[in-house]
Amino acid sequence: MKQFDIFDLPPTRTVAIIGGGPAGLMAAEVIAAAGHQVSVYDAMPSVGRKFLLAGVGGMNITHAEPAEDFRARYSANSHFINTLKQFDADALRSWVHGLGVETFVGTSGRVFPADMKAAPLLRAWLHRLRELGVKIYPRHRWLGFENNKELIFSAQENGNNTTKRITADAVLLALGGASWQRLGSDGAWVPLLRERDVQVSTLVPSNCGFDVSWSELLRSQHAGAPLHGVGLSCSDLQGMHRSILSEAIISVYGIEGTGIYALSKYLREQLTQNGSALLNIDLLPDLPLEKIVQRLNKPREKNSLSNFLRKQLNLSPAKLALLRELTSKQTFEKTDLLALAIKKLSLTLTAARPIDEAISSAGGVAAKELDSAFMLKKMPGVFCAGEMLDWDAPTGGYLLTGCFASGRAAGFGVVRYLQAQP
Repeated sequence: MKQFDIFDLPPTRTVAIIGGGPAGLMAAEVIAAAGHQVSVYDAMPSVGRKFLLAGVGGMNITHAEPAEDFRARYSANSHFINTLKQFDADALRSWVHGLGVETFVGTSGRVFPADMKAAPLLRAWLHRLRELGVKIYPRHRWLGFENNKELIFSAQENGNNTTKRITADAVLLALGGASWQRLGSDGAWVPLLRERDVQVSTLVPSNCGFDVSWSELLRSQHAGAPLHGVGLSCSDLQGMHRSILSEAIISVYGIEGTGIYALSKYLREQLTQNGSALLNIDLLPDLPLEKIVQRLNKPREKNSLSNFLRKQLNLSPAKLALLRELTSKQTFEKTDLLALAIKKLSLTLTAARPIDEAISSAGGVAAKELDSAFMLKKMPGVFCAGEMLDWDAPTGGYLLTGCFASGRAAGFGVVRYLQAQP
């Protein structure tokens, strides 16, 4: 492959990659294309399980916003951010096109395959990997290291359970975070690295919903109802205003949805520091306060207040219910107060949802544990990539791009490490 012309290829070496998600498979492609023998081990019956599920309803690969804005979406160390310069959204799209899969940019700026599906992309990718000689071993659960050299696996082969010990010239860990455990991302690797004195920041839910103490009336009548076209905002721990025009969903336990996920990092940090978090909701972000006041001052005639609000402001039943839930009776009696409430409802969040319900997790292998090639300083020849690193990003293609980019960077790190070996 053209990108490897820079290498003076060393003799073929063996590389074990643990984890068959986007980061692990991207690293496998880079390393195998450099001429090395690559084996990918995954605990699940097949690779790319979480990747495929993320594609249900539309495979959002990346985002087409300007590069500087794109990188600003990430919470990570400077070295990780630099990998996004080396393999940005445009580079990822070109790579996808190289697999024979066309893409398009949606109205939101999100990038999708032309058919919106993940499976054809994964099939084309696995075909490329097979042509490069990559071997894939499903149903191999990593149990840790033995004597710093051997990798121990609990494996299922030919219907039999067995323990396997494997050695390799280099190891790359791409084990994911701790969300969606049924797809293999269970965080079981955390104690395996901590026992080797590798600092791992606690894995916490990201892109997640939050608990709210709803009344039984709201819960029973409006759980599952969407809040379309709302303004959502909060403050981060530095007091900076964070906001998004998006949507949310009232759930049995509280609130979730695209806009909530985008602010989840700041809400989670508020919860950690204060024990609760404050979310502000603008029910009519496209309508200025003075216009709302004007409409509320119109004669109500024979309409009930709910009917009047629905007709004048086009408030959905869910928005009306939320307005009543979060304001007092006196607020509804005063036009100015009601208008202010419509523009800024304050909702108290009491907890983040469990990590296994989250779309992704934050936390992971601390940046100081890795060198510039994503190799563990305390374990030469062992590299890390993907969601198991300590970084965070919202949905919208950012998570996937971060996994692809870090997997590629760590793959090049492995190649350079092997090149330097005698």
